[in-house]
Parts: sequence; C-alpha cells; structure tokens
Amino acid sequence: MKHVKILVAGIALVAGMSTAAQAASTLESVKAAGKVKCGVNTGLAGFAAPNDQGVWAGLDIDLCRAVAAAVFGDGNKVEYKPLNAEQRFTALQSGEVDLLARNSTWTLSRDTQLGLDFVAVNYYDGQGFMVRKDLGVSSAKELKGATVCVQEGTTTEKNLGDFDKQNNLGTQPVKFKESDQARAAYDEGRCDAYTTDASGLAAERTGLKNPADHIILPEIISKEPLGPVVRHGDSQWGDIVRWSHYAMIIAEEKGITSANIDDVKAKNADGTDGADAEVQRMLGIVDGKMGEGLGLSGDWAYNIVKQVGNYSESFERNVGEKTKLGLARGLNALWTQGGLQYAPPIR
Repeated sequence: MKHVKILVAGIALVAGMSTAAQAASTLESVKAAGKVKCGVNTGLAGFAAPNDQGVWAGLDIDLCRAVAAAVFGDGNKVEYKPLNAEQRFTALQSGEVDLLARNSTWTLSRDTQLGLDFVAVNYYDGQGFMVRKDLGVSSAKELKGATVCVQEGTTTEKNLGDFDKQNNLGTQPVKFKESDQARAAYDEGRCDAYTTDASGLAAERTGLKNPADHIILPEIISKEPLGPVVRHGDSQWGDIVRWSHYAMIIAEEKGITSANIDDVKAKNADGTDGADAEVQRMLGIVDGKMGEGLGLSGDWAYNIVKQVGNYSESFERNVGEKTKLGLARGLNALWTQGGLQYAPPIR
C-alpha cells in the first residue's frame, strides 16, 4: 500500500508541475521571455556541444535554433540548458525548459507516463558497442563476461540487459550517472566495452586519447528514434516544434538551401506555370496565412531555412561524412532516397 501511495503522489506532482507550467501557453511564455529555453546534452559532439569558439553547435542545437527562427525570426534567441539523463525530463515537466532537444529516445512509457509528447524524429539511431581493437572481438555476441561501461537511468542500460539475457552473455555493467564519466572510464581501461547509441559512440570516440585504437562493432541492438520533446497538453507548441523540423526536411526535398532560398523565392514569386505551389505556400508567397495556424508569421519557414539551413545542411555540417563523426545518412536519408526522413505536405 505504501508503494501505491508514493506512486500516486509522484503522478500528482508531475501533473501539478505540468499544470503550473501551462498556466500560460508555451508560445506566450516564450515570447514574453524573448527566447526559447532549450534543454540539451551536457556535451555530445555533433549533437550539442560548445565548438572551438565556445558557441553551442550540433544537430539538436540546430533544431532549437530553427524553433527560435520560426517564433522570433532570429535563430539566436535561444538559451541552452545543459541537462544530464536524470535531469532532462523533470526540467521539461517543471517548465525550466520549453523544449527538450537532447538525443532522447521516443518510447511508449516516456510518451504516456511522463506528461510529455515526442513530436518528431530528427535522428534515427540504434544502440551499439565500442571496443578496443586489441580486444580481438568482431561481434557484440563475443562479449561473454565482458565489463561494459553504460550510463544509468537510460534506455541504453535497459537494452544492454535485454541483449545480455537474449544472448546469455553474462556481461557486467559498470554504471555511471554522466556519459562523460562512462567514456572516461572506458578510455582508462576500466571496461572492456562501451555502449550507447551508435551516433553517440561515433561522437564519444572523437574524445578518446587514441580514437584510431577503437572500433564500433557491427551489431545494432535496438531502435532509438531520437527527437524533440514538449509538455503534453499544449498542441500549438508541439505543432511549432514539429513543423520546424518538417520545414527543414521539405526544404531539402525541394532543393532549397540557406544559400539559394532568396533566388528560389524570387523565382516562385512571379506565379508562372513553372512555380512550385508547395514552395509558394512554404515561403508565404501565396496562402501567406499558413503560419497563422501555428501562431506564427507567414515567413516562419523562410526564416528557418535562411538562418539554419535545410536538414541536409544541418546533418552534413554536424555529423556527416566530412566531420570527425563521419556518419552516413543511412536511415536519416530522405524517403525519396531510401531513408526514413519524411514530412507531411504544407497545404
């Protein structure tokens, strides 16, 4: 009975925090503050980390900037709140942040039990393993009895347990609260392997003492759809975040970039037979009230692409094959190119 009372009290607390945070709509609160408070990783190369100039950069950072560009016409009106895995959902529930863009996995329990909504997937991922080359293994199924560094309180920890039982490996998890602690312990040789999302492994490998001494094993043991999260019950704000991502996808589909968007807009402004109707709607050339449904101005999508770029620009700039992470588009290619990135039409 005691456990039931504690559970009910916990649910009531979350509900109370959510209700208080939504006394005013999120969009109203954001406008009043003059910035989007965006919860991000404490530091994950390619996704959210200060660059060499101390400026936050990454795939998730670009999504935060896209939302700010849509709301304010200025992608720089963002306050970044570094959050660890334990803090992230509570910070969103309580209203400390307006949006969580922190390489978080969309799951049933998170979507239904936390008073939160996942609104898009900006990176399709899966969990993998990294080991030293001199360990002499080429498959995760060869990690019998291995010690594995893992961040606790994450889907990563749970997936490791499932994979271990399924393959009767008898691995020994070595748990850490922070991802940088797990990486450091692995780098020091305290664990035989390190497990997290495959993109995270590529990012963490860049921070090891000798990155070339480590390999990422081929197995992907889970589905990890990573994406932005908002508080449940404010559908307008959820729509804004969702369509900020979709605008970047559609721009890539249409070949619109931050460099050519003004030319594309001018080309489609004359209303000739060669004009692209969806581009016209997207850029507010016709049906300029499209943004009103989001509570935004007609140039909301123009501002996103002009200031942040399309999805391809963001991907290649932050995690693509020419970066230190060296990630191929894979599942994150457009649906027209065999990937899963797909956006509903602007109509």
